[in-house]
Amino acid sequence: MFEAITDEEQRGQVGIGTLIVFIAMVLVAAIAAGVLINTAGFLQTQAEATGEESTSQVSDRLQIVSTSGDVNGNQNVSTVRFVVALAPGSSPVDLNQTSLQFIGEQGEATDAGQDLLTDGSGETGITNIQGVQGNVLTDNSDRAEIAVNFNSGGSTSIESTYGVLTEDERLTVIMTTAAGASTEKEIRVPTTITTDDSSVRL
Repeated sequence: MFEAITDEEQRGQVGIGTLIVFIAMVLVAAIAAGVLINTAGFLQTQAEATGEESTSQVSDRLQIVSTSGDVNGNQNVSTVRFVVALAPGSSPVDLNQTSLQFIGEQGEATDAGQDLLTDGSGETGITNIQGVQGNVLTDNSDRAEIAVNFNSGGSTSIESTYGVLTEDERLTVIMTTAAGASTEKEIRVPTTITTDDSSVRL
């Protein structure tokens, strides 16, 4: 059934041919493995970056602790003050890179990060209440106040184009951090503001 090879030269040629085929298969397998390893590494890096960005967009946000408004002589709310803190699980948030969007009966207005810097008077801008350095919230115990003046037409650096708030007016506020995470809060001015009121809770 099988023919025995008696010629020693012919037997060696068969062995060399088999060895060449084996080496070629090893080389092809090595090249394919290298390509797969490089592709897997690239996909892993991209997946990690995507995961971190997605996590930041969800968790790196602010929490509004309290909201109040300063009442002017016309019984309107001219300045709104937000006391903010880090949301649970959030990484540090730079308030200078946070934007505020106001949507209400008067339309829509947005104040970008640099517009939130204090004007030096302490009446508007960002005031560091507890544990905050350089307007950056780093710990859950940190507290900062963002005061926005709605008296349009003024000259302060954080002056909003949104007008003063009148009695019973509703306003939706959206705070967006640099990571893209948003916090939304709806505030409502009391139905009655008297001349004795210097500030109201919103």
